[in-house]
Amino acid sequence: MPGRFLRVVTLTGVAIASAAPAQTETVVRTATGPVRGVRNADVISYKGVPFAAPPIGALRWQPPQPAKPWTAVRVASNYAADCMQLPFPSDAAPLGTTPSEDCLYANIWRPAKATSKLPVMIWIYGGGFVNGGSSPPTYSGATLARAGIMVMSFNYRLGRFGTFAHPGLASEVANYGLLDQLAALRWVKKNISRFGGDPDNVTVVGESAGGKSVHALLTSPDAIGLFQRAVIQSGGDASANGTSMATARASGTKFAVGKGIAPEDGDAAIKLRALPADQVVDGLNLATMSRPDYSGPVPDGRTFVDSIAAYRAGRFLHVPIMIGATSDDIGGPTGLMIKGARDLAMLFAHNNLPVYYYRFDYVANSAQTSETGGAAHATDIPFFFDTVAVKYGTKITDTDRRVGRLTSQYLINFVKNGNPGGAADAVWRNYSDTDRVMLTINRRGDAKLAAE
Repeated sequence: MPGRFLRVVTLTGVAIASAAPAQTETVVRTATGPVRGVRNADVISYKGVPFAAPPIGALRWQPPQPAKPWTAVRVASNYAADCMQLPFPSDAAPLGTTPSEDCLYANIWRPAKATSKLPVMIWIYGGGFVNGGSSPPTYSGATLARAGIMVMSFNYRLGRFGTFAHPGLASEVANYGLLDQLAALRWVKKNISRFGGDPDNVTVVGESAGGKSVHALLTSPDAIGLFQRAVIQSGGDASANGTSMATARASGTKFAVGKGIAPEDGDAAIKLRALPADQVVDGLNLATMSRPDYSGPVPDGRTFVDSIAAYRAGRFLHVPIMIGATSDDIGGPTGLMIKGARDLAMLFAHNNLPVYYYRFDYVANSAQTSETGGAAHATDIPFFFDTVAVKYGTKITDTDRRVGRLTSQYLINFVKNGNPGGAADAVWRNYSDTDRVMLTINRRGDAKLAAE
């Protein structure tokens, strides 16, 4: 695929000449209709903004379609439903809504008094592609917005709603949740300037399955021009894990047979779309996702490819990247999360990209026990969002707060200019073939840069 990927030139401290008008009130007219946000002191938020049509009825297992236009001002004060799933009790960020199939909505936070175009951060949640959503309070973008960026989050379809293949459906499509992500990025490209954001200064940030999603977007030909930087948090090694369209069809066929729908049934698509949503979920979540009647996202050879193969061939978006994992991540020191981050930092550096490699080792005071081995998977999220007070409540300590400010500032700096080190933190050098340095947020809550 020579020529299909472009090296993206980033903004590094260059002033933007055209300024967005200051918004003195909270109504924004999107391409499909007006929305009214909520001002809370120095931040305006817009929640539950449609970026695609509800994927229900005949649109179940269809690529996302444009939202139907509206004329009356839509109140955007509350999160819309997260996507249909069986919530997992041990999720690091419990949902704040009751899940529903009607779930393709976005949320935006912006500083109230911004007078110039704002750099945009897009958050992609984790949850193994079977759980998760944008409503957890620890994912709020309000604190980050106060530092001068715009934060956008959105929902994407999960479980069998997000990945499904069957002989009775379109044979070349399986990754509906990843297609939702592309639709959300295209919505940002078209609409974010109306909110005061810069559509040409966008950073995608994802953790766990969200990090794996960033791998998929970096290697998708359809994502060219939709973002200029990427942050991969505990995103693994980007491999396809042995899945393929053939395995996805086999899983989908097995599921349908379990519901009494034969592979050769001419009405299979109609019968599958008629199943109640809870029957499609059928008990699937993080605890049961290894079932043979479910397949996670798969390379389709078109929109989404085998990411690790594409990386090795140099066929991906060449943008600045921040990548890392927690110190006690899934699989431990030799597992795919830590090893994947290390290996891919090396691969990106070999392609001459600005790469910033990190390890998050801090454990909140109230979470420490005699058996604590390090920072567990996903425990870094409240610190990157600086929502530690939401996560730990009355158990929060001054050190927790300081680490939240420190960690989130690195993210804010990267979103603003592609370099996480600010004036006071310029020690974070980018990772290279000759300077393989890693920044660690250590147990004492300090940032240290050293060779791994």
